[in-house]
Amino acid sequence: MSEQPPTVLLEKRDDIAVVTLNRPDVVNAFSVRMRDELWEVLAAVRDDPDVRGMLLVGAGERGFCAGADLTEFGTAPSQTIARQVRWERDLWGLLLGIPKPTVAALHGYCLGSGLEMAALCDVRVAADDAVFGMPEAGLGLVPAAGGTQLLPRLLGPGRAIELLLSGRRFGAEDALAYGLVSEVVPRSELVAAATALLRRMLRAPSPALAAAKRAIADGADMPLAAALDLERRLAASLSA
Repeated sequence: MSEQPPTVLLEKRDDIAVVTLNRPDVVNAFSVRMRDELWEVLAAVRDDPDVRGMLLVGAGERGFCAGADLTEFGTAPSQTIARQVRWERDLWGLLLGIPKPTVAALHGYCLGSGLEMAALCDVRVAADDAVFGMPEAGLGLVPAAGGTQLLPRLLGPGRAIELLLSGRRFGAEDALAYGLVSEVVPRSELVAAATALLRRMLRAPSPALAAAKRAIADGADMPLAAALDLERRLAASLSA
């Protein structure tokens, strides 16, 4: 029996780590095995001093990630247990906590946990064929990878609740208008455009990038005065 290919690939291109979701036959559906392999890859990206930024992509022509692998739900005693197994590791906290710029390049289907994974990255670039949606409510579920918290922060509460409750799918131009993605490009130019955007970020020194990310992430949950104090302290630490 031949060994199964890895579900996540890691390639270093100079100081950029390219992380590829690699289950193209099922539109990169998120499985327990992918969770474990992505955990190892993201930890390596975080800890590698030669990596200054990360590009997250999906293999194959059909999409970035179609969401959770629902076939695994049939092998567990219940959907709840199947989801608990998948989220036992704080993978999403690991992705969110990487102190280096992260850019997601999105094409085709980007649904459910695929959309949540993209939302955990700092910036998103979409191909013109991208299709987004959060179908969990229609399946009798609630998003379990941060969707109810990430989308209101990115899109505003009104737009987020409409999309989360209706499960409505929307395209790349709507995603741009909603503020979910920063750029829409032809499919053939997606990786090049996302890489160019990441390269623009990496012109800044790594400590400044990490400090800016921390100021935004930590300050969002603080009163304004405390957040401004955090900003001052981070600025002073860079000056020192």
